[in-house]
Amino acid sequence: MSRIELAPEVGDDFDRILDHLAQYQVEDPVSRIREIVEAINVLEHNPLIGRPAKIDKRELVIGRRARGYVALYRYVAEVDTVFVLAVRSQREAGFIGD
Repeated sequence: MSRIELAPEVGDDFDRILDHLAQYQVEDPVSRIREIVEAINVLEHNPLIGRPAKIDKRELVIGRRARGYVALYRYVAEVDTVFVLAVRSQREAGFIGD
């Protein structure tokens, strides 16, 4: 089982997401963060499940549409650790669509 480490900036990402959800009065915003964390936990057993991204990084797509997020991470096999670098909404990450 791989270890997961969150970069300190991920806390800022969660704060920004919560602020955005509060601004639009989304019901139960804490459950959105919980869903993101549960999706990231999948990386413990499947660290290569995310699609390849630039320079040895991967992207884990979480949910879709208004509930869509992307976690940017790097898996280092030598230490069997997933380093989560950032979490963004899909729209914020540049994914446009319904």
